[in-house]
Amino acid sequence: MRIAVLALQGAFIEHEQMLQRLGVETFQIRQLIDWQQPKDGLILPGGESTVQMRLLSQLGLHDPIREAILGGLPVFGTCAGMILLSKGYLGTMDIVVRRNAYGQLGSFHTVGTVEGIGKDLPMTFIRAPYIETVLSDACIPIASIDGHIVAARQGNQLAAAFHPELDCDPRIHQFFLESAVFSRTSVDK
Repeated sequence: MRIAVLALQGAFIEHEQMLQRLGVETFQIRQLIDWQQPKDGLILPGGESTVQMRLLSQLGLHDPIREAILGGLPVFGTCAGMILLSKGYLGTMDIVVRRNAYGQLGSFHTVGTVEGIGKDLPMTFIRAPYIETVLSDACIPIASIDGHIVAARQGNQLAAAFHPELDCDPRIHQFFLESAVFSRTSVDK
């Protein structure tokens, strides 16, 4: 199994380390030629969503990534990666997000329950978004904190407002691999 990790900006190395702990091979997507490699899934890391979107467009990655996700490529977006999946950005998930929902200084750590994963999952929020609106029944909220949706699934897409790669608990990455990636064969585009 090979998982591509968008490595333009943000917390991509931590995702690679978590996946490697789970015995999964990773490679970085930095330019269009990298995207041509065979992959079984994609991680869109946290970082700055505006910068990431600009770089995706400038590097010619926006359309190929969007098309692959819409074609069924499993994807896990965290924080800015969740924003990228939302309407107004890549637009592959039926969600509207509120950027910097907790304010520019609103970073915190908590534990919560994620449906399908379990209780007491550590959640680190760094200037995090949350999901304001779920636009279809195809998108299923799976975690909420203080009345705000902070994780959701839609088909082979998983989005979280928090940074599981910054904690030691591998359950959400394992969930992504088991629920989305293991159910597919390798995708070449």
